[in-house]
Amino acid sequence: MSAGNSRHAAQFLKANDPDRYFASLLLPHGASEAVQALYAFSADVATVRDRAREPAPGEIRLRWWVDALTEEGHGAVRQNPLADTLLDAIERYRLPAGPLQRLIAARRFDLYDDPMPDLPSFEGYAGETASVLYQLAAMILNRGVEVETGDAAGHLGVAHALIGHLRAFGFHAAQGRIFLPWSIFAANGVAEGEIFSGTISEGLLAAHAQLIDLARDHLAKAERAIAALPAPLRPAFAMISLLRAYLKLVQAQSEMPFAPPREIAAWHKIAILAWWAWRRR
Repeated sequence: MSAGNSRHAAQFLKANDPDRYFASLLLPHGASEAVQALYAFSADVATVRDRAREPAPGEIRLRWWVDALTEEGHGAVRQNPLADTLLDAIERYRLPAGPLQRLIAARRFDLYDDPMPDLPSFEGYAGETASVLYQLAAMILNRGVEVETGDAAGHLGVAHALIGHLRAFGFHAAQGRIFLPWSIFAANGVAEGEIFSGTISEGLLAAHAQLIDLARDHLAKAERAIAALPAPLRPAFAMISLLRAYLKLVQAQSEMPFAPPREIAAWHKIAILAWWAWRRR
């Protein structure tokens, strides 16, 4: 893994997913570079929709990443610094390519405007796009040996996705997109048009509250599972501290679900992460 490409991956991650970048700073040297490569790849795939703007070029970019992971020799792919650092991390820590390919496949949903149909579909999407990152980060901390962190990674990934999309609810609604489980809104009598027009109703607030409760439940289950893990693996899950802080901010705005999310200063994020890590050594 070249130093220049590693720096590029770190800077890309910091610009496109600063929370995961800050969390990666808690990890031991070497492991942190590999995890940053993994997270930078995820950030690139997650932002394809924003950069491509149309499904066809987005599909081409996702296909490029599939080929980068599967083609033998990789050739010119190594000229891409994000791909180079990711492939090095895969080789060094014997990471399975299958979960990364499934992450890419799950991100095809982002390219289109279909609503997320129901909770099982959302949990599957969260598992493929968020839980997998926690699982592979723990594997890196375990020096490339597979480790069972299912409950920790699974619950934290779903909580991560729920909280992220609750925070982005107004932004996505303005784009005519629904990432949260549509079935929960429909069960509360909410129509798509209400969401897209930013209309607040009793049904919408009830659905919003149910999603907050779901996120809180997954966070609690993740916390218990993380506490049961060997201490050297726990830093892979430090994001739970930020997610808990974000959920409090979502709750504080529960009567204004379409409002722009409240932010946390970078220094405060670092302090939250560091305090959590220190307490769980």
